[in-house]
Amino acid sequence: MYQKGKSFLEIQIGDSASFTKTITETDVYLFAGISGDFNPLHVDEEYAKTTSFGTRIAHGGLAASLLAPVLGMKLPGLGTVALETTTKFRKPVYFGDTITCSVEVIEKVERLKAVRMKIVWTNQKSEVVSKGETLVIPPG
Repeated sequence: MYQKGKSFLEIQIGDSASFTKTITETDVYLFAGISGDFNPLHVDEEYAKTTSFGTRIAHGGLAASLLAPVLGMKLPGLGTVALETTTKFRKPVYFGDTITCSVEVIEKVERLKAVRMKIVWTNQKSEVVSKGETLVIPPG
């Protein structure tokens, strides 16, 4: 029924994959409920108007979570175990922004049978909103 993702041996330096999603108001409210983060910057437009952003913005973790479908469904794919992820937030994500999370394999760590990938999150204007790296163990 399910097809395992790429194994350590199948993955090559330079392999890449991505996932794209438009961030909606519903997404932000659902994420607030799941995470418990009801910061008014995310859920109260009147408050958000008084901030440097001038409007509500999505949680950083919401955009960062777009990494999950890339790793778990595309590269390496089903059976992947994440060991570590670093994320550097560069720009806010606004309601209605279309965010693409892209990964590229930059290293194979033989002793761990793990793969290191760079991650870039961009918006619909091709602006980098976040970047980072992840280390994962592909399915066996």
